[in-house]
Amino acid sequence: MIQQKETSNLMNWEIVSVNPNNKVWGWKDIFCFWGSSIQSLIGFSLIASLYLVYQLNFFIVLIGCVIGSLLVYLFSNLIGRPSQKHGIPFPVFLRLSMGVSGAKYIAMIRGVVGVFMFGVQTYFISKSVGYLIRIIFFSIDNELLDKDIFLLFFMGLNIIDGFSLVFSLWVQYLLFSNGQRFIKSIINFSTLFVYLGLIIFFIMLYKENYNEILVVFNDLFKNNSFYNKENLLALFSIAGTFFAYFSIVIVNFGDFSRYAKNQSEVNKGNLSLILNLLIFSFLAISLVAGSSIIFEKNSIPVDRILTNPTDIVGKFDNTSLTFIALIFILVASASTNLIANYIPSQNSIINFFPKKSTIRSSGILIIFLGLIFAVFWEPILSKVGILSFVDTFSSFFGPIAGIMIMDYYIIKNKKIINKDIFSSSKDGAYYYSGGWQIKSIYSLIVGFIFASSTIWNIQLTFLQPFSWLIGAFISSITYYLLASK
Repeated sequence: MIQQKETSNLMNWEIVSVNPNNKVWGWKDIFCFWGSSIQSLIGFSLIASLYLVYQLNFFIVLIGCVIGSLLVYLFSNLIGRPSQKHGIPFPVFLRLSMGVSGAKYIAMIRGVVGVFMFGVQTYFISKSVGYLIRIIFFSIDNELLDKDIFLLFFMGLNIIDGFSLVFSLWVQYLLFSNGQRFIKSIINFSTLFVYLGLIIFFIMLYKENYNEILVVFNDLFKNNSFYNKENLLALFSIAGTFFAYFSIVIVNFGDFSRYAKNQSEVNKGNLSLILNLLIFSFLAISLVAGSSIIFEKNSIPVDRILTNPTDIVGKFDNTSLTFIALIFILVASASTNLIANYIPSQNSIINFFPKKSTIRSSGILIIFLGLIFAVFWEPILSKVGILSFVDTFSSFFGPIAGIMIMDYYIIKNKKIINKDIFSSSKDGAYYYSGGWQIKSIYSLIVGFIFASSTIWNIQLTFLQPFSWLIGAFISSITYYLLASK
């Protein structure tokens, strides 16, 4: 009875092994997972900038992105395999290498970053909601927004902004708190809906500007000498940048792969990231190039190539087009927020408070903290360099992943003692020293020092795109040397 009580202290039905009947994700679902991940505003701007703004060799950019995708494929498979096999999320899998107590706190590093970014992302989502509300009000009465009630501000937010923020948080909570089957439906719908929107906009631009868009693509293929020092350096930089973009979701990929039918589906789904890359790159380049052509034809002043979709939409004097585009941006932003921020935060919180947390209660906590971060983002947080500290916290992710991979595949030879993974008994295999695996904590700190140095050491900032890989390599080697003795 004592053992049962100790064991139950670490258990929660949301983080125990997935029932085989609930392993319903196939490769198409994982394709949509990566599609939603790349369909963010940042992803769009990154892809368009690499191809168009920096005037890099087309094949260098393409090959660099493919190499980055293959690295994502490799590490996602390594981290996703044990979660798929045993049906456990990232925080529980972390107990093997960090200890049952250590995993609570180490996983919360991912949770804290997730909650903060959820709040910031929701702030920008609410801005799009606010724009939609203003468009509706303006269409009803073009003088309505000049009334005094809309000119009162608190913390940089007026009544429309405040309502939009609370509404955005509330809708996300309602949508994201309905279990993994519904979440899978959200991700699938979002990916296909956004791709449909991009294709429709592409057709609209292509019909009117067929010849000019072809000229842009022809220009991209020019000057494609591959073998020179500058191009090879750019190749590695692009691969690192593309990998870094996805690195935040790699470490907790097990939160999603645990629902996959089998490892073959995970492998095929992860490989589909390259397909997503090709589709999204083509559409992003076409839309940016086509928009620039229209701006030039209509004498719309633009001093640079616009790669941010909101900037592009803002230049078109077309209310209907703006309204529709904002809908697509909202859907894409919300699904990215779900994958990169909400689910990792939720599982980390449930793992930290397993006896007191549910999907609903953890969601309410995320929404509450997200509201605080969103309200203070514009007037305070965005002005104090907070993102540098968030990046520093994120420097733990590579070392965490490196230790998890080394521990599972080499030290423990792919074996998990299921009865001990939820046990806080001192005799449990994962209790270690008071619930902490000191060797992994030491390795984590060493890896973090190397990874974070690419942020804070000016002479090493050129290595920042590789900070995740550097941290993973250093921590895994250190842990192997300590734990294999």
